[in-house]
Amino acid sequence: MNRINISQIFKVSLLSLFMVSACTDLKVNETDSILLDAGDGTFVPGNPGDLLNAAYKDLSAFTDQANIYSLYDHVSDEMIPPTRGVDWGDNGVWRTLHQHTWDPTHSFVLGSWNQLNSRAYKCNQILASNPSTQQAAEAKFLRAFYRYHIMDLFGQVPDRGVNDGVKVLPKVYNRSEAFDLIVKDLEEALPNLPVLGPSATNVTASKAAANTLLARLYLNKAVYKASAPSTNYTFDAADMNKVIQFCDAVTADGYSLENEYFTNFSTNATKEIIFASVDGSPQNRWFMTLHYDQDPSGWNGFATLADFYSKFEANDQRRGNYPTPNGSKFSGIGRGFLIGQQYKDDGTAITNSRNKKPLAFTPDCPLSGASTEKGIRVIKYHPSNAGKYIFFRYADVFLMKAEATFRGGSASKSALDQVNELRAIRGATPLASLDAAKLLDERGRELYWEGVRRIDQVRFGTFNTTWQDKTVTDINRTLFPIPQQALDSNPNLRQNPGY
Repeated sequence: MNRINISQIFKVSLLSLFMVSACTDLKVNETDSILLDAGDGTFVPGNPGDLLNAAYKDLSAFTDQANIYSLYDHVSDEMIPPTRGVDWGDNGVWRTLHQHTWDPTHSFVLGSWNQLNSRAYKCNQILASNPSTQQAAEAKFLRAFYRYHIMDLFGQVPDRGVNDGVKVLPKVYNRSEAFDLIVKDLEEALPNLPVLGPSATNVTASKAAANTLLARLYLNKAVYKASAPSTNYTFDAADMNKVIQFCDAVTADGYSLENEYFTNFSTNATKEIIFASVDGSPQNRWFMTLHYDQDPSGWNGFATLADFYSKFEANDQRRGNYPTPNGSKFSGIGRGFLIGQQYKDDGTAITNSRNKKPLAFTPDCPLSGASTEKGIRVIKYHPSNAGKYIFFRYADVFLMKAEATFRGGSASKSALDQVNELRAIRGATPLASLDAAKLLDERGRELYWEGVRRIDQVRFGTFNTTWQDKTVTDINRTLFPIPQQALDSNPNLRQNPGY
């Protein structure tokens, strides 16, 4: 029979998760890893197709505004989670992420650990259930995808075999070992994954998806193989050439840059989408930022920092635009950064119901005590035609190749020429020169709010600097703590330095 159990990897903690209360009524339903056994702990293979479908559906965990997503974006310099009166206070879970003052008991640290480890374990179940060659390759890609995030966030990756008894402590791989393990999964999967060209509905593993993840791994190899966190990593030219190789393989599968930036996040995407969620909706991305008085009504939550917004030129299409129905210049919910007066679909100015003043978003936005109109809002997935929730798209691959070239890899075009090629398509003026700061800014302009900013800041050495309402510069914050409940359940785990 089937029974629900939770392995010692991520033992008991789901019931203790802090339930976010402020306006966040759309939740991802959390499910534990389902252990298939005969009632005595003996593993019984399940249907590999059903298990694989469930593993794809489990990717919806990344679409929530809390847990995994929050550990990547709320800790970066591109997002601020202001407390607005009593709204979004939530016992400080958002503020502590922004200020880098979290600890091992933080509910989102625990939630992310449980979600990622349970999903990696489900991939072990698939692989132990007599899958076909392609099913096994897809399961190895998904296991690599989940383990990559565990390695990146926590620096340690536990692993339990499906036949390990409850008294067997899960083995724990350190960060360097985990890197090798993840690369091995991807290399073994690649020959048996299908070639999928660009599509708005690329929701399964493919050669392009595996090559994208390999490119990201090798671009960050200096970080993952370092003996300790740093602000100045040394990048090996051979690794950078591998990044270029993997990026070129994605290009060879037919991917290219969209001419109109926001098409990427719509049902009309045709060129860039490499890997997306099978059914996880991107709706939380607009609900978490839109004001109560907009349509659809949002939760009036997160904003971008004024300093981040200032990185964009006025003519850069990535900064955003307003739609123009009914012949009105300004109407409806815009795309990109929403700043200034907001309008209804018919062009009527929206009034802030809280203070009866025009609803105009302002650049300034304090972390605490913000009024409801403070903060520039961000819309990439538009409520009118949002596409699938995206994990990998080609612009990231394009910029990874440019960065690898900048860091010593060999390519036919210079890094500056590659970046300017992208900027020309996005309507931005060409750069006269390129350095690390400009390259990081370009990645920020292209990939804002897509869950990669923390990874980029760590690699470029800016994660442990200061920005608005964030003064902590502790280098140990490069990694999150191992949750206390995980430490209690598996003595093979060791707390990360600084916690």
